[in-house]
Amino acid sequence: MEIALSSPLQMPAARFRAANPPAGRERRGRRPAIPGFGLTMGFTLVWLSLVVLIPLSAVFIRAAGMGWHDFVAVGFAPRALAAYKVSFGTAFAASLVNGVFGLLAAWVLVRYPFPGKRIVNALVDLPFALPTAVAGIALTAIYAPNGWIGQFLAPLGIAAAYTPLGISIALVFIGLPFVVRSVEPVLEDLSVELEEAALSLGARPWQVFLRVILPAILPALLTGFALAFARGVGEYGSVIFIAGNMPFKSEIAPLLIVTRLEQYDYAGATAIATVMLVASFAMLLAINLVQALSRRRVNG
Repeated sequence: MEIALSSPLQMPAARFRAANPPAGRERRGRRPAIPGFGLTMGFTLVWLSLVVLIPLSAVFIRAAGMGWHDFVAVGFAPRALAAYKVSFGTAFAASLVNGVFGLLAAWVLVRYPFPGKRIVNALVDLPFALPTAVAGIALTAIYAPNGWIGQFLAPLGIAAAYTPLGISIALVFIGLPFVVRSVEPVLEDLSVELEEAALSLGARPWQVFLRVILPAILPALLTGFALAFARGVGEYGSVIFIAGNMPFKSEIAPLLIVTRLEQYDYAGATAIATVMLVASFAMLLAINLVQALSRRRVNG
């Protein structure tokens, strides 16, 4: 018995095209799960305008109504400059600390099984769920001169509470999950065989980390750094209790904005907010550019 083979040579051309439609026709006939680009792009722009662009535009418009001379006098006053230095400096320092220890925490959670791993994994997300004011009160009680940890730091001449150091500690607490959760998925996708191959070729552990692991996780690490930094710059609740709020020493820019609002100086508050907004956007843009260059270098 002969079996008819359905090959392009034996099958008529019309019937072969009907049985094997082109990929483009199949793609065009398939209905997408969500609306097409035009509709989704329209919804995206409208939603971003309502949530982000319009409120920020109101800040710029209110600040522009002051006039350039008054804007500079308020936005770049000595007290405001000191507050910017504290806010951006402590946020940057806390983000660096979170970049190192957040990477270590993500590495342990991904690569090693141990008892209580799920509990530790849940503790990482605790700063997301915990009210920031509760975190600030707890940190102040611990790092005060008579606190559990502060009582051991005081004899060493280290003042944690009511100083920029205390602000950095609070920002480390609230910024750690951003780094861990940004790096964790990349580490899960990173094949262990790459590290073993590098070790088998004679590479040392530090060379494996610098040349194999770090280039692969650097974009995600920069993303976590940027998120932690952005959160730290605008943080208020967890910082207000441990900062001490002393002008020119431990006063943060968000507190200075609230102080202006309490004095009904809305124009001054918007001027300080505008300076912070522009500075934050510029720093985040620079971080995103570095992240894009590192990702292009890894993929290229």
